Amino acid sequence: MTKKSPITVFVAIGIGAALFFVLGRFVAIPSPVPNTNISLQYGLLAFMAALFGPLAGALIAFIGHALIDFSYGWGVWWSWVIASAVAGLIMGVLTKKISLEKSFGKKQIITFNVSQVIAHLVAWVVVAPVLDILIYAEPANKVFVQGLVGGLANIVTTAIVGTLLAVAYNAAKPKAGSLRKEN
Repeated sequence: MTKKSPITVFVAIGIGAALFFVLGRFVAIPSPVPNTNISLQYGLLAFMAALFGPLAGALIAFIGHALIDFSYGWGVWWSWVIASAVAGLIMGVLTKKISLEKSFGKKQIITFNVSQVIAHLVAWVVVAPVLDILIYAEPANKVFVQGLVGGLANIVTTAIVGTLLAVAYNAAKPKAGSLRKEN
């Protein structure tokens, strides 16, 4: 990952959180499991975390998810907001070695997707259900099913949406030495 200015990262967090909110609030696809959606915003999150780093990934997810919950009027479900932030943080940490500005071939796509799979499994199969039990005294069988379904759906949507965003971004960036002076 190339070093980004703090101002660029700050702006990216704001834009990323806003896009995360819009996708999560207005493009959510209901799943067969109650209170669990198929979410496209995690593809955006993986892309932004790979591009701007773990802090940006965590804050984009935390702010965006809190806004989604708040907008529904049921209150903020902190266990899942924290799990989203954990997912963004892990995605940013595990994708630090790849650069979306440089070569983004098979090896980088595999690293990107292994990273997001690990992040989603930790966030949705461990963090969210455990916090649901500790904070809200939810039944374990319910929250682990929700976490597993949500995590698997997020893995699939992130593999598609996140990979497409990363590949498109990489293809759109001019490569070093690709511009030549005309005579």
